[in-house]
Amino acid sequence: MDLRDRTAAEAALRAAPWLGEGRGELVEPLLTHGRIVRLSAGQWAQAEGDDETGVLVVLSGAVQMLCKAPGDREVLIGLAGPGVALGQTTRFGGGPRLVTVVCQEDSVLLQVSDRALGRIADETPRIWEAVAALLYLQLRGLLQLVAEATALAPRQRLAARLDLLTRATPPPRTLRLSQQALGEMTALTRKTVNPHLGEFEARGLIARSYGAVTVRDPAGLRRIAES
Repeated sequence: MDLRDRTAAEAALRAAPWLGEGRGELVEPLLTHGRIVRLSAGQWAQAEGDDETGVLVVLSGAVQMLCKAPGDREVLIGLAGPGVALGQTTRFGGGPRLVTVVCQEDSVLLQVSDRALGRIADETPRIWEAVAALLYLQLRGLLQLVAEATALAPRQRLAARLDLLTRATPPPRTLRLSQQALGEMTALTRKTVNPHLGEFEARGLIARSYGAVTVRDPAGLRRIAES
């Protein structure tokens, strides 16, 4: 792990919500027992059904999260940018990986396997408290998406998802995803997504380019989502 990678990893971990509430002491053990990997766009970081579990932290780049749907289809359910942590552990009765993670662009990731978590726990048992916090945050995010899909009209749902994705995206807040992918993430068709994006763009909330959406006014999107 070179100095630049370690500095980026430490910054991402210290800002991570799951390591809040006095759990900063875990940053050093995670860096010591984890490993940093560089993956190219299109490479898999993990696959749904993998027996080897653990925590994955995005340090730079962006990854797509996919899940199997009926008919053996892979459905895009989210994007994760720098600082976002994903994962689970089999230590508490869990099972195989729940999602497939594929690099959307060249990315640098910190991987902390179950074995590494066990070694950290030998020194600092509070790591399991942090993992539980991460699992809670992931569950809360999932429930939020279910609530949006159930309660919001298409226009509001689209605004809410763009706002959510933007929170983990540094300026200039450019999301590398097509209208088709955005529709898949919100259970909407491309035909439904297109006119709403056109309206958002006309109002100065977003700017569209080929295969990307730049969010210019997250607060404006939030007002639409909450209207």
